[in-house]
Amino acid sequence: MQLGIIGLGRMGGNIARRLMLNGHTTVVYDRNEAFVKGLAGEGATGVADLAGLVAGLQKPRAIWVMLPAGDPTENTIEELSHLLEDGDVIIDGGNTFYKDDIRRAKALSEKGLHYVDVGTSGGVWGLERGYCMMIGGDAETVKLLDPIFESLAPGIGNIPRTKDRSAAADSRAERGYIHAGPAGSGHFVKMIHNGIEYGMMQAFAEGFDILKTKNSESLPEDQRFDLNVADIAEVWRRGSVVSSWLLDLTADALATDPKLDGYSGSVADSGEGRWTIEAAMEQSVPVPVLSNSLFARFRSRQQSTYGDKMLSAMRFGFGGHVETPKK
Repeated sequence: MQLGIIGLGRMGGNIARRLMLNGHTTVVYDRNEAFVKGLAGEGATGVADLAGLVAGLQKPRAIWVMLPAGDPTENTIEELSHLLEDGDVIIDGGNTFYKDDIRRAKALSEKGLHYVDVGTSGGVWGLERGYCMMIGGDAETVKLLDPIFESLAPGIGNIPRTKDRSAAADSRAERGYIHAGPAGSGHFVKMIHNGIEYGMMQAFAEGFDILKTKNSESLPEDQRFDLNVADIAEVWRRGSVVSSWLLDLTADALATDPKLDGYSGSVADSGEGRWTIEAAMEQSVPVPVLSNSLFARFRSRQQSTYGDKMLSAMRFGFGGHVETPKK
């Protein structure tokens, strides 16, 4: 299948690569000409602007936009809406606010265009591991794009199958992608995913902060332990109930830099955590863990702890995210 891709940064470029490795063809564009040239050297068709991208695709066209949420995505989709034709599809694979998806889908449908929102998890490791995708849009369009989603997804792999899962259940979930519902639902599910991620990361950060400071001079001498946190992270990876990919990334970071001196501990938030709290308020759902994990990131930009450095290390590990400068 042929796909146009706009935005060739940390994830967009690897999405193009994974698709080409699986036999698809891509037409790619980025404002950074070096990114376009690099992928063209790997087999993609590189173009110089959005008009060239549209011209290089066969009808019905499908274009994946992989840009930061907000104006970059909004402006690009607006421009595309004037270039595309009836039956073409725009896919937003970034971290757009789900209410913006609902608005866009309605506006684009009036022009005869289809809109699909794809919450995409996998970060900088997606080329190797595949991408977990949560998809919103009309069923017919999502089905049309299934070859793309199937190639990008991790597949069943070696993960044990869930006991008692119904044979009639949608097999796509086991392969790493779901059609969550209408426009906006894909990004809504991804938003909550990221909110949960905040809480999980905060739990690890706080726990390791306690372990690291167990040798504090404020404690009685016989209660001080000089614990090897790198070894603790490593042993927890093996058979522990808290084993996870986040713990794997933590172990990697600690093996390289046990004191995490390479991080200031000023932890950024990319928006989804805030939107998760807003949704909880709208739905009257108490979320003390998720809200506190967001507020802890705000506090980290003023005064950091070892645990905050661990949060930054995990964010860099899975997504290549850099720290926010302290105020």
